[in-house]
Amino acid sequence: MGVQQILLIVLSVIIVGAAVAVGIDMFNRQDYSSNRSSAASDVQIFLTQVLQYYKMPESLGGMGNDLSEVDADEIAKYIGWGDEHPMENDNATYFIQIPEGDEEVVYVKAICRSELNGKRATVHGKITFPEGKIQARVGEIDATEIVDEIVAEDYNFDNFDEIE
Repeated sequence: MGVQQILLIVLSVIIVGAAVAVGIDMFNRQDYSSNRSSAASDVQIFLTQVLQYYKMPESLGGMGNDLSEVDADEIAKYIGWGDEHPMENDNATYFIQIPEGDEEVVYVKAICRSELNGKRATVHGKITFPEGKIQARVGEIDATEIVDEIVAEDYNFDNFDEIE
């Protein structure tokens, strides 16, 4: 085989290898972005269900516009999580928090499943009562901080403090 043919084969292998690497990177970025968007959508839905529970009269099993008598586990059960808190699905793991001493805010936080460059996307949604204002912010956390299973302490991030 001639030198020219060997050079063409080496060049072809390099080009194909680079194309595969670029394709894998593009797929990982799209997976990360899609996963983050899906988790943000889930958080919005969960917050809407919390608002529904808040406005439902106590006689019908709701909060009756009073957040003081309810804890996060009760809210999780109402919106369909059962006893699973934090709850997980294909997109992320989700956690409901009611800040201590604050009876006007409920947080729903998500840690996404996809990783990109050692980071995991987070979604921090909050609903403010009595007006029912829903907000959500997206951020990132270091994926190396999560060992095996996501636990309540992993949800100590606050995407609202980073912006406001």
